[in-house]
This record gives sequence, C-alpha cells and structure tokens, in this order.
Amino acid sequence: MGLFTKKDVTQILDEAEHTKLNKVLTPKDLAALGIASVVGTGIFVISGVAASQYAGPAVIISFIITALAAFFAGLSYAELASMFPLAGSTYTYTYAAFGELIAWIIGWDLMLEYLVSAAAVASGWSAYFVSLLKNAGISLPHALTTTPINGGIIDLPAVIITFLVSWLLYLGIKETATSNNIVVVLKLLLLIVFIVVGAQHINPANWHPFAPFGWKGIMGGAAIIFFTFVGFDAVSTAAEETRNPGRDVPLGLIYTLIVVTILYIGVALVLTGMVSYKELNLADPLAYALNKYHLTWVANFISIGALIGMVATLLVTLYGQTRVFLAMARDGLLPKVFGKIHEKHKTPHVITWATAVVTAIFAGLLPIDILAELTNIGTLFAFVLVSFGVWYLRAKRPDIERKFKTPLMPLVPILAAGFSIYLMASLPVQTWWRFGAWLLVGLVIYFAYSRFHSKVKEVK
Repeated sequence: MGLFTKKDVTQILDEAEHTKLNKVLTPKDLAALGIASVVGTGIFVISGVAASQYAGPAVIISFIITALAAFFAGLSYAELASMFPLAGSTYTYTYAAFGELIAWIIGWDLMLEYLVSAAAVASGWSAYFVSLLKNAGISLPHALTTTPINGGIIDLPAVIITFLVSWLLYLGIKETATSNNIVVVLKLLLLIVFIVVGAQHINPANWHPFAPFGWKGIMGGAAIIFFTFVGFDAVSTAAEETRNPGRDVPLGLIYTLIVVTILYIGVALVLTGMVSYKELNLADPLAYALNKYHLTWVANFISIGALIGMVATLLVTLYGQTRVFLAMARDGLLPKVFGKIHEKHKTPHVITWATAVVTAIFAGLLPIDILAELTNIGTLFAFVLVSFGVWYLRAKRPDIERKFKTPLMPLVPILAAGFSIYLMASLPVQTWWRFGAWLLVGLVIYFAYSRFHSKVKEVK
C-alpha cells in the first residue's frame, strides 16, 4: 500500500450514510458546541496577558486579526465538511485530499491539540475552583491540588472534572448537546453582563496610549490570543451526528465565529477601558477589573461563570478528540476496539474513557503552562492543511457535490494559510521543538503499526 493512498470519495460518503451514530444535531446545537469550545479559558485569562504584555488597548485589533484568520479557515472547514460529513474533521479531509500518511500526521496533530487543550482547560478549572473555595474559607490540601513539578502530588480537582465530563459524553450526544446548550446561554449571559456593567465604568484615559508596543506588539498579541479561538473546528467533528451536515455544519461554524468575535471585541474594549493595560497581567483580569470598582457581586458571578464556561469548553474539547479517534480507528490506523459504539447510548464508549484517562493523567501531573504552550501550534498546523486541502480538492475533484462553497477562491484559503503560518512563526522556538518531537513519535507509530493495519484501499 502506498504512503499516499487516498480515500475514495464514494467510500467516504458510504461511511457517512451507514453510520451508527445518532443524527440529531441542528445548526443551533452545532453553534452551541462551537461557542462552548471557544469561549473559555482564553477570554477569561489570556485577554489580560495579551493586553498587558503585548498590545495594550490595541489588543482589540489583535482580536480582529485573529478573528479574520479563524474566519478564513472556518470557510474552508465549511466546504470540506459539506463534502465529507463524517467524524474526524481535518483528519478525514486530508485523507481525501493528500492521502494516508498526511492524514495520519494531521490526526496525530489533532490528538495533541485536543488532549493538551483539554488538560489545560481542566487545570485552569481547578485553579478557579480552588480559588473560589479559598475565598469561601475552605482550603484544600496543597498536595492534592498541585502538580508534582510545583511541589504537590496530583491536581485532583482537574482529574475529577475530566472524568465527570467524560461520563456525560458517555451517556450520549443528545444529552450532551442539551446540557451544553444550557451552559452556553449562561456563558453568553456572563460576558454580556460584564460588558454592560463594565461599560458604565470606562475611563477613556485608559485607552491612551492605544498601541504602546507598536505593530509588533499587536501581532504578538494576536499570536497569544489565538488560544481564545481554539476549538471552533470542533463543530466539524460533529458532522456525522448532524441532521443535514451539508447545510448545518457551515452554518454552525459561521454562527460560532460571528458570535464569539463580537463578544471578544466587546470584552476587550470594556476591560482596557476600565483599568490600565499595565494592571492586567493576571489570571482573572475580568474579576480584577470589577473588584477595582467594588462590584463584588458581579466579580463573583464572573468567577462562577468562568467555572461553568470552562466545563463547557472541556466537554466539547473531549468530544472532538473522541470523534477524531473514532475516525482513525475505523480506518485501521488505531486498534479497532476504539471504534466500538455502545449499543444503548450510541457513543464510542471505549475511546471516550480512554481519552478521559489520558487527559486526566496530563491534567493531574503537568502544570498548565506546559500543557498550553503546544495547543496553538497544533491548531494552526491543522488550519494550514485544511486551507490547502480545500484549494487542492476544488481543482482536482470539481465533480464532488459541495452544498457549501468557500467564496473568493483561491483568495480565502491563501489568506487562511498565510495568517496561520505567520502566527506559527511568532511562537517560541521551544514550542517548535516539542511539536517536532510529538510528530516524530507519531511517525514511528505509523510505520510500526498503522500502515500495516490500514483498511483503506488505494485509489489510483
């Protein structure tokens, strides 16, 4: 079998037609999944860091630049999802466009993106949880709330929340979507309350100087706050469980990006107007700004909302990981046991719990900074491949039905890839080394196991 064996389009569509997963999700459910995944740790933490260390009040422009990169990539995702309505997202798309080896590389990359991101969110949730308990006069043992590198034994709250969310995923996607929709409404309400209340305490003097670090600082801020947009591609991993994926997945992606971009710009505008950007290098910048104006009840509401928001983000991140694993297992690149579907709940239960175990180990034993630093580069790498993939397939396979077409071809994919590559180049060198090591391990596994167990027939 050749290293660049491609999946036949007929085979892909046949898999989508005969899937055992429940097709119950609507555009509203998909948008909720996307918003839940995107609005989380990033906006509650990274926004303040980006303003104080990189862009100043011009972090608003950083958000716009990052939103454009995500939007261009989202249009490419939308076309590919309408062509191949299967679980697996970028993995499935690159299999059809570039073949098995590249598909394995991107699948392995997605494992890094989702596992590390989920573990980072679980760690962030634990930090907020421990802080809230402390404010209430309850102190948990240091050894059970801190990773070994930082002097503890295990971050137990991070482990517990990972298993609780995985249990919800195990019960079924419809139950998960219903719960998620409720959480998303609460999360959106949280940010709207911050914008409305905070806007009454804006001091325009805090917006001067607007760009204290210049254009370089604005772009550096864009590279950092890219983390706040990570996860919107989880919408496409749900294509196989969507009622009308050709229509609903593009709508879900576009709705997600529009809503979160408007909210992010509003939050950034109010946050930097309430307090000087120099004061925002904090883990809880939104709560800090509110407390400065003695809005304690709103600050507490924001903190509790952050916990809720991170639970929703963790849920969708774990969901996306299990669907990528499912697609790879069905192709034979991972052991077939990972592709089993539960008879009652109609969910991939084996891989759900396997993912929970690995994520819990990462979250419980590794600090959040180590977990988070690889998330951006993995996601941006996926964006680049998706962008080139939609361009390539438009030229090589114009016969495939596309219920959604990326506009302004080939400009949009070129812009998406260009933005992503530029942001990747802005990341630290050590992040590139760790990313390379991860890919090397993946190649060893592919040539030792996956290549010889692949079920995909070669397409000439």
